Amino acid sequence: MRILTRYVIRSHIGPFLFAFTAVTGLLFLNAVARALEDLVGKGLDPGIILEFMLLSLPHIIALTFPMAILVAVLYAFSDMTGNNEITALAAGGVHPARLLIPIGLVGLVLTGMMLYFNDRILPDSNHRLANLLADVGRQSPTFELREEVVNEVHTVDDTRYFLRARGIDNATNRLTDVTIYDLSRLGENRTIVAERGEMAFTPDRRDLYLTLEEGVVFETTDARPGGFQRLYFETQIIPFRGVGTELERRTGGGARSDREMNIAMLQSRADQSLEETHSIADEMLSLSERAVENALEPAPAGDERIALHEDRVSAPRDHLVAEQASESRVIHHRWGVQYLNVYQYQVEVFKKHSIAFACLVFVLLGAPLAIRYPQGGVGMVIALSLGIFFFYWVGLIVGERFADRGQIHPWFGMWAPNILLLIPAVALISRMARDMATNRGSRLDELKHLLGSFLQRLRGRGRMSSSAPQETPAR
Repeated sequence: MRILTRYVIRSHIGPFLFAFTAVTGLLFLNAVARALEDLVGKGLDPGIILEFMLLSLPHIIALTFPMAILVAVLYAFSDMTGNNEITALAAGGVHPARLLIPIGLVGLVLTGMMLYFNDRILPDSNHRLANLLADVGRQSPTFELREEVVNEVHTVDDTRYFLRARGIDNATNRLTDVTIYDLSRLGENRTIVAERGEMAFTPDRRDLYLTLEEGVVFETTDARPGGFQRLYFETQIIPFRGVGTELERRTGGGARSDREMNIAMLQSRADQSLEETHSIADEMLSLSERAVENALEPAPAGDERIALHEDRVSAPRDHLVAEQASESRVIHHRWGVQYLNVYQYQVEVFKKHSIAFACLVFVLLGAPLAIRYPQGGVGMVIALSLGIFFFYWVGLIVGERFADRGQIHPWFGMWAPNILLLIPAVALISRMARDMATNRGSRLDELKHLLGSFLQRLRGRGRMSSSAPQETPAR
């Protein structure tokens, strides 16, 4: 059995290396070609461009490694079945499922390697790549700004702005859920919150103009301690003068987004956000109790005004109700943000495990499929691998979108593609001995024959119905 085990494993090495090299090379060239347009024209050192290429590889490997495993399993088992090797082993008393044991153990090892890669190597490389693009992006702030991170924007007059956006579309320069902390004026603090925004450069690409829509400005000054001003706006334009023209490499680690964190960091952030939701829920409960007390408190006789707090002036009752309603909306918004943060961090945790486990799922699914359809050749291998991988990644993306919005649980969103592929894999493995094909024919031939017979029966029934005599109604 050792000879058989070594033979099965060796038959997968060549196809795996070829598929991994070819697919990784194609995706790498595509990624580099899209980025070189923005990098080459800035007069960067060749070492910076080389560093960008190397840091772009881990993200591509995370996609191509499981796909190469699927291609290798499909090709190796299809080739062995086409050469009647599986039939000869079955005639010698070796069940086809026995061949899955060595390749399944290899799949477990590769799953562990992929989990370590996703947890340790990929987040650090993404973080270093993000920092590199942020440094390069000082000549193009669209590159510098990152989602879910407080970005510091430098201007020519050393004005300090801090910007955070939940979503950034680098293709259209559109931002969503924008928050800007303006520290440009001494003694004044301005916080600008907008639903969406759009960035645009001047022709010389030195100044950036940010157009915000549907937002509110909160402003406090040292001249008025304890007070603030709130202004609503439909459109506001904020200029960022001279965003920088030299590449300066930052020495600090910088803030990390969710895709730049390992599992321990993500779980810690999720726990912090969960504790914050509990704290905000307590605030909501306290506010509700105060609202009920204020509603039940009778107004003083002959006076329509009540006291808000001991250290504040009196205000009309309707003004108090409106203020409490506004505070309630703010607290509810904070709770929703923290609740979604919990789901988003958990999504990344489950995604790292799900992608790693997909290596084993592809092994279990690819082998019985290849044994069932051995006559397809390379075309069958390519078609099945693309179809399975397309289904898996579409399911992963859709599950991530729904989980990020809080519509489904993160575990289900990330593990649903694996479960949906594992169910037919187990069913096919249980039928491997019965569904085994040979070089003389395959299930593809049987499928064509069944379809042809079905169409012939339909045509025969159509002719019979058209030639049947029609009955005339009795008079």
